Amino acid sequence: MRDGWIRAFVVAAVAEACSWAALLAGMAVKYGPPRNEIGVQVFGPIHGALFVAYGLLVLVVARRCRWSLVQTGLALASSVPPFATVVFERWARRRGLLSAAVSAPAAAEPPRVGVGG
Repeated sequence: MRDGWIRAFVVAAVAEACSWAALLAGMAVKYGPPRNEIGVQVFGPIHGALFVAYGLLVLVVARRCRWSLVQTGLALASSVPPFATVVFERWARRRGLLSAAVSAPAAAEPPRVGVGG
């Protein structure tokens, strides 16, 4: 079963892609015939917040799932082109990178020494 961080990562990947679509629509309205900036004013900050949230969740999940530096870099880079976060998330899922997070190693216990032996 996936943990909450992985679930949050998947939600953030989809939400970031949806916010890209909304921002692109807002830009079309801004520079198209209506010449209205309301779409960019509304969806710009939303997209920015989701962009940052996705980046932070990439770092958390990468550490918990022990992704390589290349895999982490690809996840972070996927936040730049529109809709690439969903592509990365599906790629990572197919490769098993989003399986249950590996627990952090517990503090090493000192070796037990038997008495009389």
